[in-house]
Amino acid sequence: MAEKQSNLLRDIFQRPDDQLLNEWIAIINSGGNAQENIIREADLRSQCKELITLIGSAMAHNAVDIRSNDFVPVLDYLGEISRARALKGATPTQTAMFVYSLKRPIFDRLRNEVGKEAGKLADESWAATLLIDAMGLYIAEVFQKAREEVIIRQQEEMLELSTPVVKLWEGVLALPMIGTLDSARTQVVMQTLLQRIVETGAEIAIIDITGVPTVDTLVAQHLIKTVTAARLMGADCIISGIRPQIAQTIVHLGVDLADVTTKANLSDAFTVALRRTGYSVHKNSANKPA
Repeated sequence: MAEKQSNLLRDIFQRPDDQLLNEWIAIINSGGNAQENIIREADLRSQCKELITLIGSAMAHNAVDIRSNDFVPVLDYLGEISRARALKGATPTQTAMFVYSLKRPIFDRLRNEVGKEAGKLADESWAATLLIDAMGLYIAEVFQKAREEVIIRQQEEMLELSTPVVKLWEGVLALPMIGTLDSARTQVVMQTLLQRIVETGAEIAIIDITGVPTVDTLVAQHLIKTVTAARLMGADCIISGIRPQIAQTIVHLGVDLADVTTKANLSDAFTVALRRTGYSVHKNSANKPA
């Protein structure tokens, strides 16, 4: 019985049938599943046609289990489609319906070919359901993983953008920090700062925390780690942006910043950095015209 089920389903996928292709595409593009903003009609038709061909080839030996080696090309192709849709902003429903929309035209053909044999129709429909549902779940899982990878990559890019290291003067770097400072961001901060110290040979690094909303024990520890790492690379650090409430919080927490130079603002910190590197700034006192 299983062989007959596989043979009938296989025949449907293997025979040339433009009507099947048209019906499938029409269902994909119907209602809330429309994908014209995600993929061109010609590309959608090409993908549908290719997938039908791959499924037919996979079932050449009556295979109906997508975990079998025969279905590796099918799963690879579904993975490509899913990842491409994730990058183009498709929804999970749109991606899954690309596969699930195939059910109706397949069921229609099974019903036409089996006729009034209710038992056989039930068996054939069940075999088709298992196959299409398995492919639908697979494409949904790949889509989810691809979206997670996109989110992680965007978060990493945002972290890099939010921790720019600026060269203020010869031998002086500045790292303005904005937002919450957590463990993940601290790691990015240290890596970025240390890399720039190596590239520029800077002697002073100013870490400006004016844009950090709150400082707690964890944030203070992260700052100390960054300062220590910079010192190991041969650069001294100055922390600027120490507002009165932050100073009170640091004292209350008992965090020891005694060996770290701190300043209220970036301007004062820059003045100290220039003096340490042998520079000084003087106001031009040229005589005014009479």
